Amino acid sequence: MERSRIAVTGASGLIGSALVRSLRADGHQVSRLVRRPARTADEVEWDPARLYVDAAGLVGVDAVVHLAGAGVGERRWSEAYKKEIRDSRVLGTRAIAQALASLAEPPKVLVCGTALGYYGDTGSRAVDESAPAGEGFLPSVCVEWEAAAAPAEEAGIRVAYARTGLVVAAEGGAWGRLFPVFRAGVGGRMGDGRQYWSFISLHDEVAALRHLIDTESLAGPVNLTAPEPVTNREVTAAMGRVLRRPAVFAVPAPALRLALGEFAVDVLGSQRVLPSRLLESGFAFAFPTIDESIRAAA
Repeated sequence: MERSRIAVTGASGLIGSALVRSLRADGHQVSRLVRRPARTADEVEWDPARLYVDAAGLVGVDAVVHLAGAGVGERRWSEAYKKEIRDSRVLGTRAIAQALASLAEPPKVLVCGTALGYYGDTGSRAVDESAPAGEGFLPSVCVEWEAAAAPAEEAGIRVAYARTGLVVAAEGGAWGRLFPVFRAGVGGRMGDGRQYWSFISLHDEVAALRHLIDTESLAGPVNLTAPEPVTNREVTAAMGRVLRRPAVFAVPAPALRLALGEFAVDVLGSQRVLPSRLLESGFAFAFPTIDESIRAAA
């Protein structure tokens, strides 16, 4: 990858901050989109709620990676927070796509971070990018989220939808909550533990995003998840094994529903998703197994 100028939304989040560090370490110029007036030369102001982007700040960018969005598991799902989850993704993507489409010389590629929530609950059935959208709140959000990038596609920009799995990292995200619990020796399965979790190490997530930037043949949906999804029961065993802590506790499904409300449907749901297009394009995982991913994060 030649040295480029790349703009990133969600640059302060778990994935975004790791991506920015990786790009800058290799000599790329990174512009971060911020929700306030820009204070430094590497910042670009935007306000997704108002569909505003300082398009002048994106002149000359070679690629854009759009990762911003309200955290799905940050709070209990009230109707107001569900609206925030949807709007932060749909309006944010529309704002970016419209801004890029307005440029006289738009970037070559927009990598739009979406989610495996697109597929809904797949049970034990393995699915890849050819599968249709599932049913429920998160699948409907993902469908609107990806559709919001249409202005960029219509302007001739290659758009890749990075449908990301559960990122294994100790410093944030869903796994960031698991590590302290398991290190304390009180970790265990959730519900019956038979639901599939499609995971990816933070290292491989960043490498895959960069692969999407570089690989001109990749457009449309691309699953960013390790090759072998595992059940929650297998995750529990791996966490205990790698961290050398007991992992015998269990959180019953009714307790999860009581604590999490509607979000419990997704915690207890099963997603067995395969990264077919990523593998076919020649991507090589550094940490393909759950044990390797946990060890890398620990």
